[in-house]
Amino acid sequence: MAKKTPFYDMHLKNNGKIVEFTGYLMPVQFEGIIPEHQVVRNSVGVFDVSHMGEVEIRGKDRIKFVNYITTNDVSKLALNQIQYSTMLYPDAGIVDDLLVYNLKDRMFLVVNAANTEKDYKWILDNKQFDVEISNLSDGIGQLAVQGPKAEAVGQKLFDFNLSELEYYWTTEVKIKDIPVILSRTGYTGEDGFEIYLDEKYAVRVWDMVFEAGKEFGIKPIGLGARDTLRFEMRYCLYGNDIDKTTNPLEAGLAWIVKFDKGDFIGKESLLKIKEEGLKRKLVGFEVVDKGIPRPHQEIHNEERKLGFVTSGTFSPSLKKGIGIGYVELPHNKVGTILKVIGKTPIDVKIIKGPFYKRGTHK
Repeated sequence: MAKKTPFYDMHLKNNGKIVEFTGYLMPVQFEGIIPEHQVVRNSVGVFDVSHMGEVEIRGKDRIKFVNYITTNDVSKLALNQIQYSTMLYPDAGIVDDLLVYNLKDRMFLVVNAANTEKDYKWILDNKQFDVEISNLSDGIGQLAVQGPKAEAVGQKLFDFNLSELEYYWTTEVKIKDIPVILSRTGYTGEDGFEIYLDEKYAVRVWDMVFEAGKEFGIKPIGLGARDTLRFEMRYCLYGNDIDKTTNPLEAGLAWIVKFDKGDFIGKESLLKIKEEGLKRKLVGFEVVDKGIPRPHQEIHNEERKLGFVTSGTFSPSLKKGIGIGYVELPHNKVGTILKVIGKTPIDVKIIKGPFYKRGTHK
């Protein structure tokens, strides 16, 4: 049976269209994907992301252990700093991508909703050193406040200078008398922050956030716009763009792999892949004329199939079709024109970096 997040009643109250997503009843949209997308790009919106998983690692070897199960270098994190990373299987396939929070007395791992149980089991199965591992997911609510006006909203809620909380940093504070973990990461390309809280405070915090954002036209935002916003920034989505059949090097995530940090799960296989040379790379592309690329469609040049689309949609900001997919090397060069094969073949051009380049994240 599908779970409800602690904000479920708020979604019903705001006429959210509820769907089952990764085992949770979640709002896919309220007013509509495109208007909600524009609210976040132009002002401020609020996402319920309570379905995300949270795994806590305590004990004196917590940094050593998390360094062993992730690819980035956890030992380089300052207190209250956050890191984007991946966890790998021994063959270098991706278990999940995640955020690692270095809190005062614990490491706080935020994983993808669909992978929470799998990730938790995988972490337990690979337990080493002096650590305690807990899955806190069911007791935590999380709101993400995103958009150019997010800081102005947040400043009304917290009694410290929010501009001092930098991108990919966190702090443990209170909203009135409610203890929360506050961070500044985001998944939209806009400025914003995340509030993690005990689920019993969910409705109170929801009401305070919306009261603080009233003058800016704050609105609840569904999963549909969350996906188009992340896509315009070309952020990878687990299950589409990365999974157990892909590795971080071909997915363009080499920057979160630190080979010089000591041993980590998947290191040996990844070094071998690097030495042998990549066969394919994940690329972003824009539609040249009309059409929308869709997942699983083949990508061709004039002669043959070169790869496949992993994610595709219509970009509300750019007003055109955009896509991500794997193509064989050396056909991944920026400016290359390829074809996505659907009912009608679509010409696409490979581009560099994010599709949307005017985001406000710090």
